[in-house]
Formats: sequence, C-alpha cells, structure tokens
Amino acid sequence: MQPFEGVRIIDLTHVLAGPFATYQLAVFGAEVIKIEMPHDPDQARLLGADKELATKKLNTYFLAQGSNKRSMTVDLKTEAGRDILRKLVKQADIMVENYRPGAMKALGLGYEDMAKINPRVIYASMSAFGQDGPRGTQTGYDPNIQAASGLMAATGTPETSPLRNGTSAIDYASGTMGSFALATALFQRERSGKGQYIDMAMLDVALVLMGTHISGYLRNGWHPKPIGNKVEVSTNCLYDASDGPIQLAASNLRQQKRLWKALGRSDMAKNTHDERRADYDREVATLAEIMKTRTAAEWEAFLQTNHVPATRIWKMSETLADEQLRTRAIIHKFIGAPGIDGPFGVPLAAFKLAHGGAAIRTPPPQFGEHNDEVLSEIGYSAAEIAGLRADKVIGERP
Repeated sequence: MQPFEGVRIIDLTHVLAGPFATYQLAVFGAEVIKIEMPHDPDQARLLGADKELATKKLNTYFLAQGSNKRSMTVDLKTEAGRDILRKLVKQADIMVENYRPGAMKALGLGYEDMAKINPRVIYASMSAFGQDGPRGTQTGYDPNIQAASGLMAATGTPETSPLRNGTSAIDYASGTMGSFALATALFQRERSGKGQYIDMAMLDVALVLMGTHISGYLRNGWHPKPIGNKVEVSTNCLYDASDGPIQLAASNLRQQKRLWKALGRSDMAKNTHDERRADYDREVATLAEIMKTRTAAEWEAFLQTNHVPATRIWKMSETLADEQLRTRAIIHKFIGAPGIDGPFGVPLAAFKLAHGGAAIRTPPPQFGEHNDEVLSEIGYSAAEIAGLRADKVIGERP
C-alpha cells in the first residue's frame, strides 16, 4: 500500500509549483483530478522541448508532472461548472489552487464555501506573495520571486550578477514544500478530524532557501554577495583541469587534509577554519596550478578514490546515462502514451521507501481526457454530460 492511497485531490493548479506538489502525492498513491478551463489549458501543456507535442497540449513541461492524474476541462465561470467542482470537493480530501488571490473566493469557491460542503477538506492556496499583506494581490512567477527574495542578487559573479538560477528552482521548491504542507495537514486531520486552510507563498519558500543568508544579515547586517565559484575556503572552489573545470568540495577540516595529502602537499593542510581563510590566496594559487596537470575526469576518479568530494561538470546526457541512476529508480520511461508517439521519460520522487514507494500508474493525460469518466462517477448521466458539453461547460473529447 502506498502512503497516500485512498486520498483524493482536486487540482486546480497550473504551470509548475502547484502541479508538482500534487504530482508528488500522486506518485505515492493519491488520486489526482486535474481541472483546467476548456479554452485555457495549463500553460505547461504548451511549454517545453517538443513543438509537435505543444500542438497536442502535451509538451514536456506538462509531461514532467502529469502522470497518475486524470484530466477534466470545466468552465468554472459557469454555475454548472461550479456545481461540478462542488460535487467533486464533497468527495475529496484535498483541493489545491494557485489562481490570483481572491479569484476563487469571488466565484464562491473559497475555503469557507468548500468547508460548508466538506468540513474535512484540506484547501491549499499557492501564490507568489501570500493571500494577504500589501503584496497579496500581486502575481508573480519563479523569476519574479528569485528577484524579490535576494536570490538573484546573490547569484553569479560581481560581473554577471544578478543572475537567474539555471532551473525553475523556486517553482520546484514550492512544489516540494507544498506536498509537505499537504501531507502535514493530512496527518493532523487524522488526529483532529478537521480540515483546514493552507496559505502558501512562493516568496516564503524562497526565504527558507536563503536561510543562512537571512540569519547572517539579521545578525550583523551582512549582505550576501555574488561570489560565483570562488567561495570562502579554497578547497570548495571550481578550478580548471587540463581539459575543463573540476568542482572541489573538500569542505570540512578532515576532507581538506585528505585533499592536500592526496596531492602530496600535506604541508598545506590546516587545523582550523581561520587558518584556511588566512591562507586563502596561496591555497587558491597552489590548487589552480596542480589541477591543470590532469583532466577533469582523471581528477574526479582520483580524488573520489581518496574520499575527497570532487566532480567534473556533467552534461545532462552524461547524468542520465550514469550507472548510478539504475540503482535509484528515479526515472520512469514510457514506450509511448495516448497522444504521444515514441518514448519519453519523467522523474518520480527524490527518495526511496522500503515499501510503498513512488510509482507511475498512468501516463500524463490528454486535455480533458477524463471528463465523461469522472462526471459519471459523481452521478451525471450520459444525457447530462452531453448537455454540459453542448453548453460548453466542459470541453470536447480529445
């Protein structure tokens, strides 16, 4: 049995953060019903690496977090559409949305409205800045939050900063924190019997990621600076090997001693972090010269054998081809799926369980694929479904 088996989630989220939160529960057994507007598909369906799949509303941004979900297209601006949602929520454990703060409440679909229908429901709102406060009505995406949190100002070098992270880090961190918030509320409901409202802001998540910088600033007014790959101890820096860069990460005192010993320079090893900082420039110059004497791959193999953290810069193709991934079962590969010709793969979850672990049961759904199926389950007849489709309350079959 998977951890969230039997949990039903109504997912009204779009793009990355919200869909990733529900996806994480879906791969651990939750039933997720994804609801989109019939004429306004989730933007993620159109974004990614495959232009042909974009025309089918199944592009790679969506594939990465669409598995194990069923898809409905319901116009929530109609009363009939709102009735569908109310009936779904009545039988649900969780509802998640990430529309502009106040939008769901204005439609009569806010937490108070849903709690009257189902007092046990856990209702989560994910937004850029939160549901209240002077910025509560503002919208924003990952890059806006990277800018507002100080993350961009602390990234890059003095010459290149501010610099955006190479992936949608805040989106995925918000999705991860979102799944934790939902699991926390579920656990509490098991004890209290009560549902509740979750107000989650991407800015808050970003500030948690900036924790050490925040503590430093609040203690002594120290602003985080963009230092690039040259950090405060030399054995944690990026260096040029003979054919490309090598990232050292001999962070603690034991590791730096092992590094210097392996390099035949035990005379450079230090007993305190203050000694390391004081001799920083000499250490950097020494390591820069030594690292040029071998290839990055040779250094990686040699130093790892000596229990020194060191890694060359891998390309995506190298990462995914590495034998280590065969032991982790983090990638699920599809031979094909409805609407998709040919193979593709998606990540699952970042941890393994001894039993009941992450698994893919169904492929990412086509736009509105499960309208008839889900509506039948909650009591709509075939004639009523046909009427909803004729009135454009639900979308056409894919």
